[in-house]
Amino acid sequence: MNTADLGLPVDVPSTALFTDHYELTMLQAALKAGTADRRSVFEVFTRRLPEGRRYGVVAGTGRVLDAVENFRFDADVLGFLRERRIVNEETVQWLASYRFGGDIWGYPEGEVYFPGSPILRVEGSFAECVLLETVILSILNHDSAIAAAASRMASAAGDRPLIEMGARRTHELAAVAASRAAYVGGFATTSDLAAGFRYGIPTVGTSAHAFTLLHDRERDAFQAQVDSLGRNTTLLVDTYDVTEAVRAAVEVAGPELGAVRIDSGDLLLVAHRVRQQLDELGAERTRIIVTSDLDEYAIASLAAAPVDAYGVGTQLVTGSGHPTCSMVYKLVARAESADPKAPLVPVAKKSSGGKTSIGGRKWAARRLDRDGIAEAEVIGTGPVPGELADRQLLVELVKGGRVVAREPLDVVRDRHATARANLPLSATQLSRGEAVIPTEYVALGV
Repeated sequence: MNTADLGLPVDVPSTALFTDHYELTMLQAALKAGTADRRSVFEVFTRRLPEGRRYGVVAGTGRVLDAVENFRFDADVLGFLRERRIVNEETVQWLASYRFGGDIWGYPEGEVYFPGSPILRVEGSFAECVLLETVILSILNHDSAIAAAASRMASAAGDRPLIEMGARRTHELAAVAASRAAYVGGFATTSDLAAGFRYGIPTVGTSAHAFTLLHDRERDAFQAQVDSLGRNTTLLVDTYDVTEAVRAAVEVAGPELGAVRIDSGDLLLVAHRVRQQLDELGAERTRIIVTSDLDEYAIASLAAAPVDAYGVGTQLVTGSGHPTCSMVYKLVARAESADPKAPLVPVAKKSSGGKTSIGGRKWAARRLDRDGIAEAEVIGTGPVPGELADRQLLVELVKGGRVVAREPLDVVRDRHATARANLPLSATQLSRGEAVIPTEYVALGV
């Protein structure tokens, strides 16, 4: 079953108003000026990575494709535009038949990116492309930020699995997107059932402190959980006294107890003590899961601890301090007229304060060293150098308005693991630093 086709509550019937007011006023003015039909090229990129990050992660592409398909101005939306007099009637009539009919190219989802990388390239008439700016940026900025945090956490965790459990720390719909992005970045499971239903992500969960507090004795709570969920369940052992709880847990479930969860205290110290106690009680195979406001730094600090899995919430769904990637959507080329054969002219914003952009329809390739490790992100216009022809990064996502590149989420997740593994080892360092490989520009402005 393809749950993406079910119209679940986590979706909206139209994405047309996930845009800014000025997108529509620009459209109205361009229609009046006769420039709306000029062939145009917009690109999504970021001028810099968030402070301390060595690489970015492209996430949300699949959601962007859904959003573009659902960008439709239905009767209710058109009525809203008329009632508020946001645009004139001519523009409302134009919007009534809006369907994106252009082309979109981009880095495949799960790939890594660097400053200046043309993460997404949107081509079509100015009118049809300009309307998509806000919805594209809102998705890519959010999802890529979460995926980057997830990727850093996955690097710190090594072979130990990560559980996404941040739904209660963010907006209910953002939680579903965050779970998807976390899975792309390397998380194994989620506690969010909407994400499991919508995207097929494996879900997990057992009990909270409230379940223990409900019962007269902690042992009674453990017994009830084991009776219901089996001996392989995970028992939460830090409601009262951890040592007593571990003893009771093993007595109730036996050495077949699946796992214990620790959610407070000095996790490094407590994990060592719990591991020793479990082993002494004969529960050598019982796993230890730790939660409690973890981030990549806390996970790295537990590398030497006898921990088997991590549950992460707040820090993950807020991007671990960087909730956006500061991606922008800029016009980089446009035709001289509405004639379909008119040549493209590079255009770019020129301003102070580090907000300039580079004109021209760009390609991107990643140069590798002799060991197959990335050594530079090469971006250019014009012909692609022969030695980089088979290292190009952009793939076709939408052709003539039709999506041509939907992928299973597991494919995206595997792609990210491969991309991260092909970066220099210093990409996994959590200390402050610049992008792990430089961005090189060639033949720009042509």
